[in-house]
Amino acid sequence: MAYAGGVAASGAAAAAHAIANAIKASGAIVKVEPEEFIKVVSLGDKPLIVHAMGGMLSKHHRYITGYKGLVFFTKTDQPLDIMTGFQLVEARSISIPD
Repeated sequence: MAYAGGVAASGAAAAAHAIANAIKASGAIVKVEPEEFIKVVSLGDKPLIVHAMGGMLSKHHRYITGYKGLVFFTKTDQPLDIMTGFQLVEARSISIPD
């Protein structure tokens, strides 16, 4: 029994380590409300926005963009009403660490 608990604890530690490495690799991800995301996007000159649909039971829109070395992410039930003059990439999915 003690051995099984040790294996489970070891697996949890490995998972935590993998998540920490993913965060280090992706840098800081700033989660913002949709209104703040639109403000950030409006600051850039022809910003690149990545969009994907997500969710299992209820679908939602996920958006991610970079600005001044930070990555900004938002999730919303409705598509964002973003001004023209941006580059949009439709992705199959967007995965960010929680």
